[in-house]
Amino acid sequence: MEIKSIFVNLPVKNLERTRAFWSALGFSFNEDFSDDKALCLILNEGVIYSMLITHDYFQTFTNRPIADNKVTQVLLAIEVDSKSKVDELIKVAIENGATRYRDAADHGWMYYDSFADIDGHQWEVMYSDTSQISQ
Repeated sequence: MEIKSIFVNLPVKNLERTRAFWSALGFSFNEDFSDDKALCLILNEGVIYSMLITHDYFQTFTNRPIADNKVTQVLLAIEVDSKSKVDELIKVAIENGATRYRDAADHGWMYYDSFADIDGHQWEVMYSDTSQISQ
């Protein structure tokens, strides 16, 4: 089994603030799938997206309560091309309203740092070089 693409659906409180936050981090949106209820954040064009959906609209997709930003529902991990890119993305995220929920970790072959976005969703940004894994 191989999936064609993935859409991670996340509830957000304010679409304008959400657009500004992710734009400041250098991401863009698929406007064909964005409107006044949701934004389609492009994580990897054609493969990975996050649908950032207003709470009212998100609630129409589930019969369960929406988790608030005080609990962890899911950890989202994204991989970038270098350690410096990890640090850069974390810095810009924090400058734009994100908060740090744990310290960076360097395991030699893998380096990562973390932030909670403006809606409390937890993101891990990582760089890995599997050739550095000790046998």
